[in-house]
Amino acid sequence: MRLDPRFRFSIYGAFAVLFVTGVGWLLADRMKDASSGEGWQLTAAYLLMLHGGAAMAMLMMLGALVPLHVRRGWRRRRNRTTGILMVAGNGVLILTAFGLYYLGSDMLRPWTSGIHIGIGLAVPLLFVVHVLVGRRSP
Repeated sequence: MRLDPRFRFSIYGAFAVLFVTGVGWLLADRMKDASSGEGWQLTAAYLLMLHGGAAMAMLMMLGALVPLHVRRGWRRRRNRTTGILMVAGNGVLILTAFGLYYLGSDMLRPWTSGIHIGIGLAVPLLFVVHVLVGRRSP
């Protein structure tokens, strides 16, 4: 069940930007305590802004995917396992992003951040598997 090529490549692009800015932020955040920390801190701030902007675009596309792709795939009983994992993974990313942005709890922040980073690093692999399994199914 292929998507319109423009929409599909928009999703691929948003996922790529999210992954690159997320990993870039992780690296910059780790380097901000180094001797050149001020530059890394500024880099981390810009990467986080880009990451947030890409996340907003991705939220719009995920909302469009529900009626265009998820519902149809579910009704046709195609690619359900990886589809469920994709929906769940993105749901966790959305919830943890909300928690990181809006909840200031010093106790919850490390847990929320760890979950967000772990799922964020895993979702691209799951995304590739979902696409490949979907292309192979009849």
